[in-house]
Amino acid sequence: MNLNNKIGVMVDSFGVGVLEGLKKAKDVGADGVQIYAVSGEMDPATLTVTKRRELRSYIEGLGLEISALCGDLAGHGFQDAEVNPDKIEKSKRILDLAVELGSSIVTTHIGIVPDDQNGRIYDSMQRACDELGVYAKSMNAYYAIETGPEPAAHLKSFLDTLHTNGVSVNFDPANMVMVTGDDPVEGVKTLKDYLVHTHVKDGKRLRPVDPRDVYGYLGYGAMDHAKIAEMAASGAAFEEVPLGEGKVDFKSYFAALQQIGYNGYLTIEREVGTNPEEDIRKAVSFIQSYRS
Repeated sequence: MNLNNKIGVMVDSFGVGVLEGLKKAKDVGADGVQIYAVSGEMDPATLTVTKRRELRSYIEGLGLEISALCGDLAGHGFQDAEVNPDKIEKSKRILDLAVELGSSIVTTHIGIVPDDQNGRIYDSMQRACDELGVYAKSMNAYYAIETGPEPAAHLKSFLDTLHTNGVSVNFDPANMVMVTGDDPVEGVKTLKDYLVHTHVKDGKRLRPVDPRDVYGYLGYGAMDHAKIAEMAASGAAFEEVPLGEGKVDFKSYFAALQQIGYNGYLTIEREVGTNPEEDIRKAVSFIQSYRS
């Protein structure tokens, strides 16, 4: 297989801060990076114009580029109409930052898409995504919804109701395997018209799990990334494992990405484990083994 996609690394997976994480990403052989940009040193509200220029220069000086920023605002995604105005505004500022840093993609979770298309939660999510999609398209950019909370076909049906493709997809095969039991290969084919960014992660589903227990749902529980990582590490319902040790069929998955003509990043995310740097280094080698 001649896999030519660039390899990205989630900087936050190293757990050492942005600047040190960028150095490590370069050291393990990545071409680009994804960075959380919601709070702390990457919060758009506190990252001054000067600091943005310095950060972009630093990244470029390492020979890296940004594959995407992560703008996941947690909670219930965009299910709650009362808090959506603030979340939409924050999301727009994160996209502004991404564009300033040379990227056109912000990945996020929007909350579980409900089955009832006539309900208030569906309407809330639809209105928020439409507004964000129009904003993204005005900048030739994308908000990319991460796969996992619902089957690919259901996510596509939601995306098809929006007025633009400014809201598209960040494809994570492990989330599908671990939570919904969906087939990533078929998922790629189903979501091919929306796929703009991918994560490379592996996992196992140990027993069926209610997605609401993982991602939260308005009136049921709030999404908490620490909780998701804890669940993945504990093996209660699913387990995130190093690449090649789980149930993602990467040969078929990469072949499916090639089949649909996806030429974007393959970005490594490692949310658990005692030695993430070593796992990420091995993951880079794992992907590189498909390049020849």
